[in-house]
Amino acid sequence: MIYLDNVAGTKPDQRVIEKMMPFFTEHYGNPSAHFYPIGREAFEAMEAARVQVAEFIGAKADEIVFTSSGTESNNLAIKGFLGHTANKGKHIIISEIEHFSVDTVVTKLLNDGYKITKLKVDNGGLVNPADLEKAINEDTVLVSIQYVNPEIGTIQYTEKLGEICKSKGVAFHVDAVAAAGFVEIDVNKLNCDMLSIASQNFFGPKGAAALFIKEGTKLIGLMDGGFQERGYRSGTENVPAIVGMGEACALAKAEMGDYVPRLVAMQKKLWEGLSGQFDFLHFTGHESRRRPGHVSFWIEYIEGESLLMWLSLKGIACASGSACSSNILADDEDDLVASSVLTAVGVPTDICAGSLGMSMSRYNIEEDVDKVLEVMPETVQKLCEMSPMYNRDK
Repeated sequence: MIYLDNVAGTKPDQRVIEKMMPFFTEHYGNPSAHFYPIGREAFEAMEAARVQVAEFIGAKADEIVFTSSGTESNNLAIKGFLGHTANKGKHIIISEIEHFSVDTVVTKLLNDGYKITKLKVDNGGLVNPADLEKAINEDTVLVSIQYVNPEIGTIQYTEKLGEICKSKGVAFHVDAVAAAGFVEIDVNKLNCDMLSIASQNFFGPKGAAALFIKEGTKLIGLMDGGFQERGYRSGTENVPAIVGMGEACALAKAEMGDYVPRLVAMQKKLWEGLSGQFDFLHFTGHESRRRPGHVSFWIEYIEGESLLMWLSLKGIACASGSACSSNILADDEDDLVASSVLTAVGVPTDICAGSLGMSMSRYNIEEDVDKVLEVMPETVQKLCEMSPMYNRDK
């Protein structure tokens, strides 16, 4: 199977797995019980991983809080920050293409009297920094903008957005889950107050993520309990996964310079190869400002999920760009819910039945691209022949 859904999760590095194993079998103590050797070993390993995560993003170790996922980090950033600033303002700004773990959280805050501005994006998925500057008012307390959109691969002008927030005295949270390990992250250059990453997206284990909280930024914890993670995240820490995340950060920091250029070259080959095969294929996202190794597109007449399944039969695993986010979200269980990202970037809903995303990692090779370009024409032709819209227009 050729795996091309690395924006959803990557294969863990074997070195990461080896680093984790002793914390299942030997150093299995509770890190809060660090008065005896087994607990102290777990505590010291966790703190060493905290340093590795901090160095990966240009932060200080005491600015890192471990969580279980990117979703939890985003929730802690938004709810935790607003819980501490409840009487200071009721206006929040996000973009219209944010991840569900930001968009849903913020939308629910309308019930608590918050006002929400969702900044529009252009056809490439970019927020215009001037629009952010105009949207900030005296009641604005928080801006949350994704660094890289996983569906269309676009890299935002995050540094500029951070500069604007800093100049206006507004807190800035960055969801960098789809960026980490593929795009350089420096919290100082980004001018952010909070930033979320998750290790499963850059060759680490699932169940380990982190939230950067800039020194001086105040949050409240979301769970009552003990005082782990300085009270921001009660509960016994997942030491093996945290150790694995630390190792993944160290490896990515050391090796991104080697594998990212290779991903860019394969991305270019796939983009150019696809563009030469079909007249009715349309790329999504920005052509140059995009995550290395990421190509996304939609094809007239063809459902993204149908193409996804046919490619799977050919041994290629990739992602549907969610023409249907979930039937559960529809008013009618038989209806499809159009992707908010595709709608936002101007994809015509009358002829687009879903996009496809192909995201490569350090484990992909050029022959994987060759295989995709080999099987796509026949697959697309078969699906077109099955499409009543295609036959009508012919």
